[in-house]
Amino acid sequence: MDFEFDEDQRMLQQTVSEFALKEVAKGAAERDEMAETPDSLIAQLGELGLFGITIPEKYGGAGMGTVASSLVVEEISKACGATGVIISAHSSLCVEPIMACGSDAQKEKYLPGLASGETVGCLSLTEPGAGSDAGAATCQAVLKDDGWHVNGTKIFVTNGKQAGVIVLIAVTDPEDPKRRLSAFIVEKDTPGFSVGKLEHKLGIRASSTAEFIFEDCVIPKDALLGERGRGLRIGLTTLDAGRIGIAAQALGIAEACLHEATEYAKTRFQFGRPIGKFQAIQNKLADMAVGIEAARALTYRAAWYKDEGKPFAQAAAMAKLFASEVSSMAANNAIQVFGGYGYCKEYPVERLLRDAKITELYEGTSEIHRIVIARSLT
Repeated sequence: MDFEFDEDQRMLQQTVSEFALKEVAKGAAERDEMAETPDSLIAQLGELGLFGITIPEKYGGAGMGTVASSLVVEEISKACGATGVIISAHSSLCVEPIMACGSDAQKEKYLPGLASGETVGCLSLTEPGAGSDAGAATCQAVLKDDGWHVNGTKIFVTNGKQAGVIVLIAVTDPEDPKRRLSAFIVEKDTPGFSVGKLEHKLGIRASSTAEFIFEDCVIPKDALLGERGRGLRIGLTTLDAGRIGIAAQALGIAEACLHEATEYAKTRFQFGRPIGKFQAIQNKLADMAVGIEAARALTYRAAWYKDEGKPFAQAAAMAKLFASEVSSMAANNAIQVFGGYGYCKEYPVERLLRDAKITELYEGTSEIHRIVIARSLT
């Protein structure tokens, strides 16, 4: 078994790690406080090619795979979990379905801008009454002579504020329980579309989470992504890929927790010696380190399966479930190591705790993942 990255992946990892430390980490606390990621940082991510890692070279991307994109999300998330999910949601939730299901014309139209970062992408699936039960969506697209007329509301759209290209899942055949949903590509400046409220969140505050409102929004007939009636399958397959990205985000956050806790344990003295010399603290650091290594193995196994064209849904669910729970455990342990200081904004671990929690919720809750894994076994 080979657990080594190839030369291109190692070079990518080093480049992104250096960029993250220099350009992403330094403003993470301020972006969290402002609840905003400036356009200048998004432009830097685009200039470095991080939005096009998985996009083929002929469309302006790097032509690398899921292992490489996971490396990017992990390294960026070590510095800022909110920035990590901007890249992850763009790549796995928008680029992925367009590459998998888009026509040649759709790929030629949208992938170059998505690769350069000129356009940020998102997936619009969740509704107020359709979260874990994605098939219960009510946002409707009705085909008329002039195109698809879309009406309804979507919520919890990651990258919703910045996104210029939207992969939308909407009802097209309400009387057909198996094929009631279809997928579409919607451009943000389409009349009838608007961004509603932006959520004020506990964590990943610098990542926008938006409400989308469609009021007789007319999109072209050729905006249909893939086959009519296959929207639920496209959405769920997209989420399978997205779970690998969230596992990588959770892994990066957990690594940041371990780093901060370890450094603090070396320099914080109590009873005449560093607290890292006390077994109670050592146990917490050891638990974090073991969990992180196990999460890394699961995450990159799932990414490798996908790159190799192997079935990866179960592996992705396992990786996301385990990595997200390790991330929350690591953040809680880090705060315990810091003691009262860990509860203060002066130190980064309180932000890491807030950022870690969301990884147990989006792209499917931990409870849903346990159901997915159990169903694959029985």
